[in-house]
Amino acid sequence: MKLLGNATVITLNSKDPVIKDGAVLIEDDQIIDYGITKQLKQRYQKTEFVDLKQKIMMPGMINTHMHFYSTFARGMDLKSDLPPKNFEEILEKLWWRLDQTLNSEDIYYSALYALVESIRSGTTTIFDHHASFGQIDNSLDIIAEAAVKSKLRVNLGFEVSDRHGNEKSKKSLLENERFIDRTRSSNTGFITPSIGLHAAFTIKDSTMKKAVKLAEQTNTPFHFHAAEGAIDQIDSKKRGYKSLVDRLNKMGVLKKDSLAVHGVHLSQTEYKLLAENNLYLIHNPQSNMGNAVGAINLKDALKSGLNIGLGTDGYTTDMFESLKVADLLQKHNNKDPRLGGEDIRRLIFETNREIAERFFNKKLGIIKKGVPADIIVLDYKPPTPITADNYFYHILFGFNGSLVDTTIVNGKFLMENREVKVLNYEKTVQRCKKQADEFWKRF
Repeated sequence: MKLLGNATVITLNSKDPVIKDGAVLIEDDQIIDYGITKQLKQRYQKTEFVDLKQKIMMPGMINTHMHFYSTFARGMDLKSDLPPKNFEEILEKLWWRLDQTLNSEDIYYSALYALVESIRSGTTTIFDHHASFGQIDNSLDIIAEAAVKSKLRVNLGFEVSDRHGNEKSKKSLLENERFIDRTRSSNTGFITPSIGLHAAFTIKDSTMKKAVKLAEQTNTPFHFHAAEGAIDQIDSKKRGYKSLVDRLNKMGVLKKDSLAVHGVHLSQTEYKLLAENNLYLIHNPQSNMGNAVGAINLKDALKSGLNIGLGTDGYTTDMFESLKVADLLQKHNNKDPRLGGEDIRRLIFETNREIAERFFNKKLGIIKKGVPADIIVLDYKPPTPITADNYFYHILFGFNGSLVDTTIVNGKFLMENREVKVLNYEKTVQRCKKQADEFWKRF
């Protein structure tokens, strides 16, 4: 057992959201107790005490949409007729070329780097949406191997698409089926499956039907891009449907607990239909801004009854960055400083937690007795008091991933005092640089 104390504890637990001079008792993989440091030290006198020296302790962050495979795009010299001038060209000239170039080592090291950076920025649970049409078979196993080494909780699915032809489309579906069988039989609880789908405009109705059949047979939710760009709506109408969500609904894709990602170009009617079918929408503000596709109006989307989570879409591994941009984007885009705030808190600390619980069958993202010990410690010195009423605004304006001092998952210290314990950070970075250089030459 370890008692971590002398900290401000942000529990995200409505019973007592902030504990000044708080402590958390960890035994094996669970939180056994939490409360005032002095009281817990008296109660557990023989337990090893870890003095956090007035740092901040809180649950680990949850990222509900990530692309590990995008790692090697950082700093890439695109040359020729790039940069792309619109969303479709971004896909065709960058991402679809990139995913066809990836080999097994690229997949492994791009994932490993993103995982170790997630540890360093305090993210403990990640939902990854993978594509590597140059290496489809066993690609999810390659990522899972990296994830197991990192000790993080990771959900994986392969992005089914017809964009690279029928043969690769079939293989992408089979890779999801194989990985579902594999993870369900191993049942470690750290790696879980979803069925990935790319944007609907790259998927035939016949392929979508096969994916739906697999989802029904295996009782597995989807993780899919939805109306990131306007092309999804244009394509659905060309196929004879009223809208994108009308098509998805008629195909059977609106499966309970599935993650519909982006939703920038959805109507209020479509938001309501997603909500009625108990899907989640995942907002990715930095990516939407970077791709210049627009921005959802969170207030309107939330009015529909839809539960909305927050992801990074591979733009960063730092969820603190994502929540800051999400808040600013709503204010700026709608010219209303009242927006953001509480809505963003709900996304990151309520809906993301609910999604993680559904997929991992564990209560995550909270400090509470009997839940897994997924905890982070930040070396943040607040200029003003942290209270139950204002803690989110300290997180919003004061926290960032580089302040994360310690990351704990399932009771295991993955990083302590900024030293990564589970992987050799320097060796990982150097090996990734070498692999990226080789990848760029092939790209």
